Amino acid sequence: MNVFHSRSSSIAAPATGAAMFVSAAALAPLCFILWITFQTGWATATALLFRPRVGELLVNTTLLEVLAVPLSILLGVALAWLTERTDLPGARVWSWLAVTPLAVPAFVHSYAWSSVAPSWHGLPAAVAISVLAYFPFLYLPVATQLRRLDPAIEEAAAALGLAPFQVFFRVVLPQLRFAICGGALLIGVHLLAEYGLYVTVRYDTFTTAIMDQFQSAFNGPAANMIAVVLALYCIFLLALEKIMRGAERYARVGSGSPRMPAPHQLGHAVWLCLLLPAATAALSLGIPLITLARWLAFGGTAIWHAAVGAAFLQTLMLAICGGLLATLAAMPMAWLSVRAPGRLAHILESCHYYVGSLPGVVVALALVTVAVHAFLPLYQTMATLLMAYFLLFLPRALVGLRSSVAQTPVELEQAAMMLGRSPFRAVLATTVRLAAPGAAAAMALVGLGIATELTATLMLAPSGVETLATGFWSYTSELDYPRAAPYAVLMILLSLPLIVLLQAQSKRMAGR
Repeated sequence: MNVFHSRSSSIAAPATGAAMFVSAAALAPLCFILWITFQTGWATATALLFRPRVGELLVNTTLLEVLAVPLSILLGVALAWLTERTDLPGARVWSWLAVTPLAVPAFVHSYAWSSVAPSWHGLPAAVAISVLAYFPFLYLPVATQLRRLDPAIEEAAAALGLAPFQVFFRVVLPQLRFAICGGALLIGVHLLAEYGLYVTVRYDTFTTAIMDQFQSAFNGPAANMIAVVLALYCIFLLALEKIMRGAERYARVGSGSPRMPAPHQLGHAVWLCLLLPAATAALSLGIPLITLARWLAFGGTAIWHAAVGAAFLQTLMLAICGGLLATLAAMPMAWLSVRAPGRLAHILESCHYYVGSLPGVVVALALVTVAVHAFLPLYQTMATLLMAYFLLFLPRALVGLRSSVAQTPVELEQAAMMLGRSPFRAVLATTVRLAAPGAAAAMALVGLGIATELTATLMLAPSGVETLATGFWSYTSELDYPRAAPYAVLMILLSLPLIVLLQAQSKRMAGR
């Protein structure tokens, strides 16, 4: 065993070195925030931070978070309960329809609603469209957790005389805390990062203000200091989620009851309950799809011009390259976190994860600043754009890879080394090969995120490079909705495989 340990240590050292290199790259946005604060100077930074405009943006962003996140929680939990724990007719179909809105980018949602109700704008529109676009991020983990709960606990609570609503609030809901907090954090971070949706409905947030400063006057200090506030807001959300999550753990000591819980009978309320998933599907899917179909029919065949095909190919190329880059970069950390866990590995893993919580505009500003001041030839090149994608979607790749590596027995690596393979070749021949499906899924997750990314692409894309997201945004900015429609349709078609993957993964995690 000592021989195996020493051989594993020989590959742990280069894996740690590679993970440290990736972590250093991931820390670039944080270093940018600290450097900008120092370079700006206390007097200038204070003047830029404590001006009325920043206070207005802070109020707007906080109102958006305070209203949209709780509404998303209510909608996501209600839909998850109806589709997973009741005798709702067509529950499986409604479950798919509750996840599918993720295939429609948020700025496409706003495009559809602005076409249907052009006078609807401001905070009400921003909150409503945000909930419709992002509630699946909460529905998915809550539905997954509901599938995994031990029904014996609820049955015991009911046997002690608790009413159904008491069982839900005192037994079921506490066990959903992790899923709710995680989903709410994901929605909150997306609200901070979103740009296209809030520009369309004319609602100012930190991200829209940064983009305005960058695109109109390239006002570096003003945009950068707003980015500092935005990054601090992200850190605040992370800390708040940790506090709300608490230290309680809800896990089975034994094997539990390996059976499906009996569905709750809705009785005469079934038709009333059907209104919620039906209305949600109509508003989150029906409006965007009908609007796109209307504009496609209005534009005819002329809107399917060569630029659409070129944007599709460039998006596909960037998605493949960015997905491959992020997956390869995450592999050393995925192996370390499973095979050689420890304090250093935990610190490095945190560096990999934190960057995923930062809005794309902050990451893009960091790369612009670094490129302009230190690597000018890289400014507005494909290398800088791919670097932004790598940083933004590194956590997605790590999550997919880590679970795949964990499912690969370490004994296979030991057997390969005993047969004479070097530690590196043993890992390649066993763990890397068996983790290939997980790596492919991680690449798909990263690639599909790249396909719909807007803010970093707008700021960093070289001249002549147009993706589906930027092409769509270019035409909607000119109010040329028919010509924007093909770009939106192709983005949705590229995103649909992600929905299938996420739904299948959630059912597999629940053993269903």
